[in-house]
Amino acid sequence: MNRYRFTLPALGFLCFISVILAQSPAKFRTDKDGPYTPAELKQLKGKMRDSVLQWYTLEDGKFPPADSAHAISGELIQVNHTERLFQLRVDRNDSQDRSVWDLPLEATMLPYGTITYHGAPAALQDIPLGTHLHGLFYLRDANDKTPPPDTQNQRITPEIDFRRCFALEDDFSRSVRLKKVWKVISVDLETMKLVAQAQTGGQDEAKPVTFDLQPSTQVYLGKRFATMQEIQPNQEIVFNLTWATLYGPGRITELWLNETARKIFTEKQLAKHHQHIRERGIPGWVSSVDDEKQIITVAMFGGLDTKLISEFGDLKAPTPPGSVGVAVSRDSLMTYDPVNDRKRGSILDLKQIPTEPGSSGWQIKLKMDLLLEGYRPKRVVRLYPAAWKVIALPREEQFFGRE
Repeated sequence: MNRYRFTLPALGFLCFISVILAQSPAKFRTDKDGPYTPAELKQLKGKMRDSVLQWYTLEDGKFPPADSAHAISGELIQVNHTERLFQLRVDRNDSQDRSVWDLPLEATMLPYGTITYHGAPAALQDIPLGTHLHGLFYLRDANDKTPPPDTQNQRITPEIDFRRCFALEDDFSRSVRLKKVWKVISVDLETMKLVAQAQTGGQDEAKPVTFDLQPSTQVYLGKRFATMQEIQPNQEIVFNLTWATLYGPGRITELWLNETARKIFTEKQLAKHHQHIRERGIPGWVSSVDDEKQIITVAMFGGLDTKLISEFGDLKAPTPPGSVGVAVSRDSLMTYDPVNDRKRGSILDLKQIPTEPGSSGWQIKLKMDLLLEGYRPKRVVRLYPAAWKVIALPREEQFFGRE
């Protein structure tokens, strides 16, 4: 005989609690919790590890939850654009000891990781070395044993384990996204100093900051280049930096004096993004496969101008017309030989789905002529609408023959 007896209301309550607990996401550490304290670091290495909040661990084939990444800023000092691999010289901050200032962090863009430059989607090769960037990062994969970059005295940055990048943006893009401008307080062309006050929504932020101008600083006003003599008090400006935190807040490399000038640069970068994607395909991963019917469903990644989605066909039609080429891709988004190895699929469905961090919010279902081994759940592919001419990419961008 069972020693424990529950009434129906009690059983119902227990089921309700079980459902709530199952739906409650596991709490993870965020930047709001601040850096680990010495006591927490000691616990992390001891038996009480579970009592300390951990950073979110990425799961294969799943987009991460909102606000789960760790923010790191720094200057772009090395790039391997074909592998979407880069190094940042990490900014100095109050949580660092002087002995670990200015050390490099090497990281790889996640397949769904986004890059924004001049206010528009970008590729890693679009960003000049020396550009100051803001990023969101996740811890390295448990199987990633990559050694730290060579440095003087073999020192490493405290951020060394955050090797997977979710997002990168320059100061220009960050200002545009946050609706932030800098109001010029004063400019001295003899000392090459510019004092400006950050404003968001017309409200001042903190105290005025002094930046360095350079003889090479490029200034833009409307549709033309401007001179530094045209920088005047009370102007609302946006700029990009280099050498941030090394000898002060940073050196200004590019400076936009009005919104017209900023829009021109954003439009140029958007056009570059369109060309880049049309030549390399829209990236996404396979979310499901029906082997018997040869149907695959692909969720397209974020960081994509949605204008490109319309090139699949008429989105208002019940069943969008046309076909799509599907090429197998590596996690770096590098394809093998898309001119010859992509396979054709007829569009069965194209629709919007709930948006998640890293997702474009668009999903496509395709009836494939032939299923390749690479068309498997969690695997990355690139999509080519029928109207796009697929061309051979430069050899360094093709993985064919390197297996």
